[in-house]
Amino acid sequence: MNPQSSAIALAPQPLSTLSVSGLGWSLLGVAAFSLTVPLTRVAVEALPPLFIGSGRAVVAATLALLALAVTRQRLPQGVQWLRLLVVGAGIVVGFPLLTSFALVTVPASHGAVIIAVLPVTTAVAAVLRGHERPPRAFWVVAGAGALAAVLFASVQSGGAVRLQWADLLLFGAVVAAAIGYAEGGLLARELGAWQTVSWALVVCAPLMVLLALRSAPNGVGEASPVQWAAFGYLGVVSMFLGFFAWYRGLAIGPMARVSQVQLVQPVLSIAWAVLLLGEDIAATTVLGGLVVILCAGSAVRTRVA
Repeated sequence: MNPQSSAIALAPQPLSTLSVSGLGWSLLGVAAFSLTVPLTRVAVEALPPLFIGSGRAVVAATLALLALAVTRQRLPQGVQWLRLLVVGAGIVVGFPLLTSFALVTVPASHGAVIIAVLPVTTAVAAVLRGHERPPRAFWVVAGAGALAAVLFASVQSGGAVRLQWADLLLFGAVVAAAIGYAEGGLLARELGAWQTVSWALVVCAPLMVLLALRSAPNGVGEASPVQWAAFGYLGVVSMFLGFFAWYRGLAIGPMARVSQVQLVQPVLSIAWAVLLLGEDIAATTVLGGLVVILCAGSAVRTRVA
């Protein structure tokens, strides 16, 4: 039985023991992803959220299929197809659809703070996937980060323990993305970085095409050129090119250390929300974001140590 045919085989080693290049690639991916939340907020003002979440995947899957065909990539083998389904369920289906529906009703800066818990959630997913035994401090700080995000959402919704429906969607998107990131980072060491996200897009393409056709707007004129440009960015960069860099960084590794770069993403997303959307950032947003980022950073660093 070879490593590619066994679901319990040991994960391949990182592509390099040097993390400098891995951090650079990951930072490039995070910079691309940082515009996802603000531009989704722009697009949902005129386009149906279901169309945005599924249509961007169709755009990316078309590019992926062309890239795979032109370069004549080998087909995934055996259990790799199931692992691609896991990756696709997280980053192709789960995160785009859930965030699109959530950002219909909440500001981009609010969504960025909730999504700031993604680094620690990714670290937890990697720990569980790799059957690691991190120190107790990891779980304490990870729990503190999740609690901080919940408290922030509760305060923003005006209740002590009451969460908006959009917040639940955002938390679901974080869990979906974390699973897709962790599994995709491991699979990228076998299939390649851009090949992994490309195959995941192709695997999920039939479902996303059906959803996009069902929810497509009646005409191009229903949205402004700026909103269509935002949709285009989500399909070409957020769903495709950004993952080239992100999975390349995770594959080079070490994954736990490289994933710390995600801590920059909510800061950039909030900055874009101010610059592009003119959102007013309240003190609670700044405080909530700082607490969540500090907890996430502490958890990831504890695991690395």
